[in-house]
Amino acid sequence: MLNSAKIQHEQEGESLTKDDILALHGTASPESSVEMDVLRSRLLHKSEGLDVDTEAVVSKALRGSHPGISTAELDELLIRTAASLIAQEPDYTFLASRLLSDKMARDVRQQSINAFSQSVAAGYKLGLIAQETHAFVSRHADRLDATIDDSLSDRVTFFGLRTLCDRYVLRHPTGRKPLETIQYLFLRVACGIAKTVQEAQDLYRLFASLDYLPSSPTLFNAGTTVPQMSSCFLLDSPQDSLDSIYNRYKEAALLSKYAGGIGIAYHRVRSSGALIKGTNGMSNGIVPWLKTLDSSVAAVNQGGRRKGACCVYLEPWHADIEAFLELRDNTGDEARRTHNLNLANWVPDLFMRRVEEDAKWSLFDPAVVPQLVDLYGEKFEQAYEQAERQGLAVRSVRARDLYGRMMRTLAQTGNGWMTFKDASNLKANQTGPEDQTIHLSNLCTEILEVTSNDETAVC
Repeated sequence: MLNSAKIQHEQEGESLTKDDILALHGTASPESSVEMDVLRSRLLHKSEGLDVDTEAVVSKALRGSHPGISTAELDELLIRTAASLIAQEPDYTFLASRLLSDKMARDVRQQSINAFSQSVAAGYKLGLIAQETHAFVSRHADRLDATIDDSLSDRVTFFGLRTLCDRYVLRHPTGRKPLETIQYLFLRVACGIAKTVQEAQDLYRLFASLDYLPSSPTLFNAGTTVPQMSSCFLLDSPQDSLDSIYNRYKEAALLSKYAGGIGIAYHRVRSSGALIKGTNGMSNGIVPWLKTLDSSVAAVNQGGRRKGACCVYLEPWHADIEAFLELRDNTGDEARRTHNLNLANWVPDLFMRRVEEDAKWSLFDPAVVPQLVDLYGEKFEQAYEQAERQGLAVRSVRARDLYGRMMRTLAQTGNGWMTFKDASNLKANQTGPEDQTIHLSNLCTEILEVTSNDETAVC
């Protein structure tokens, strides 16, 4: 234990001496002194150009260590310690990043990987790298190996590097050690996209300098045996049948497996209380189906690297709209809650006019008015109002009450965002032909593309 004078020095914020630090564990031996000098030397080297206190990192790290701590454990402790000081001084993020980058490089070298081409060869041997990528890298190994610039890793902050390390770098299937450094990752992705060495080098420099980074699926999969590099997929609503609904589950699961974000509409599936002709029973509506989709998204979590992501779109004339808006509530029946799905409203202009006029809004079963799903603009309004006149509505609600529920859901859960059906279709460049209709947007609501039962849109 430290004596009272040493404790006082520590409390006053002064740096502990080497003997003070070693005395924490009673390890003040010549061998320990040498190890401490190595540790200090490494930290001083990694802190070059940074406004950080390496003695503070050493002393704080050793207070969290234990006798017999391994080198790997001490490395991780130093990284976490430096990261814990980021709030005090932003430069600690780069110290922590350099320490983590150094640890990754050592882990890679321990597997007899000392160059980019060797990393790709090791990945290919383990069944992770595509044959085309391996052949490309093998043909141009010298030029590609010389392209790597490890100094560019200094541009990556700690939390960015930790994310890349934990989720994106290729790892040994059993040992789980990284097979590539961050710079190897960037060049592997570039080689998975490029057709020539020059293209690969240019792309690598963009990635490594952080001037441009591709989306997660590209970082995950480029150059691998499953090179799925698209970000977002739009699936039209399943048809109102068991086969179609379960086929959509399968499609969503496969897309999620390879890191795709999913938007899916549910406008066509019949509402609660509708007749099931095959059994003469009554439907439970869309909620049980969305509960199953919710579980599927949670289970197929983008290759085990991050949570699956899916957004469900529903038009506000669907008779289950109120139950739909409750799916992300934090209270109520858990059997009717979907905590992994995102929700979005696919809103026609007619609904907003009814809100403005404080008028009634009719809710329909899509099995009765299936034509509404594929119509927009004036044609939708004519068909909707005709269905009202024919008495086909399941029930009517005050438009402002439903709109208020939408706003409350959005405020309380961050879900149920507003997307506008008529504007999306009337302004799109894909909806010239009469049979072309946009039925939804994607998870992040930045793309609008035509979908159908036979056509999946992709970004």
